[in-house]
Amino acid sequence: MAGGREIKTKIKSVQNTRKVTRALEMVSASKIRKAQDRMRSSRPYANAMRQLIGHLAQASSEFQHPYLVEREIKRVGYIVVSSDRGLAGGLNNNLFRKLLGEIRQWQDKGVQVDVVTIGQKATVFFRRLKVDMLASVTHIGDTPEVEQLVGIIKVMLDGYTDGRLDRVFLAYNHFVNTMTQKASFDQLLPLPASETKVVKHDWDYIYEPDAESVLGHVLTRYIESLVYQAVMENVASEHAARMVAMKAASDNATKLIDTLNLVYNKARQAAITQEISEIVGGAAAV
Repeated sequence: MAGGREIKTKIKSVQNTRKVTRALEMVSASKIRKAQDRMRSSRPYANAMRQLIGHLAQASSEFQHPYLVEREIKRVGYIVVSSDRGLAGGLNNNLFRKLLGEIRQWQDKGVQVDVVTIGQKATVFFRRLKVDMLASVTHIGDTPEVEQLVGIIKVMLDGYTDGRLDRVFLAYNHFVNTMTQKASFDQLLPLPASETKVVKHDWDYIYEPDAESVLGHVLTRYIESLVYQAVMENVASEHAARMVAMKAASDNATKLIDTLNLVYNKARQAAITQEISEIVGGAAAV
């Protein structure tokens, strides 16, 4: 019964695949809660910093930091955040597809695009494209630290300060809930004004020792906090997407096993029927 043996081999293979997908699903399910807690704990600081910097952008000061100055767009940069591992459904591909659309729009306007990547998937993807990849960092783990990101952030900040870049954007997956992750693009530089309503009059902060040194330090920490928050959002999104994708894969494997078992039983029944017919035919011939 060669056909039966082949079907049994396929069933065994699918069962082994289901074991892997179930294990990955359970691992992501155990990690997602901690990832969500770390993500939510970092959100208040990032939101407060965003509001403060927005007010600084609207303030009237004798010193205008380069990060607050608008200029003609000739070259833009993207900090792209992705996962290091796959098997997360369309999480990374959806982000890359949307980002490619924006890159083409800039290129159609004659604007050049530079990219730095965080995560193995983004690094591998953008190496194949006709964009300048300035730097990359991979294998940051499930509990990334700001120190791992400082170098790659500095590449973009230096490019903007030196005038090589006129806009800097942050591309990442925003965690909405376990079932939904949204590809998001935030403008980092120049810093956008606060969305909160403020009184329309001239106002400013009092800086000690001086506006240049204070703003330089605060704005750099602000950019680092935004990138770190995006990485934490992406980690939570990765575990959620992988858990959902692996559950779907396990369910599909179960359905396939049931189908193959039905086919095997039919093939086995047909083989038994054929053997009985041969025996009966042989006995009648005698």
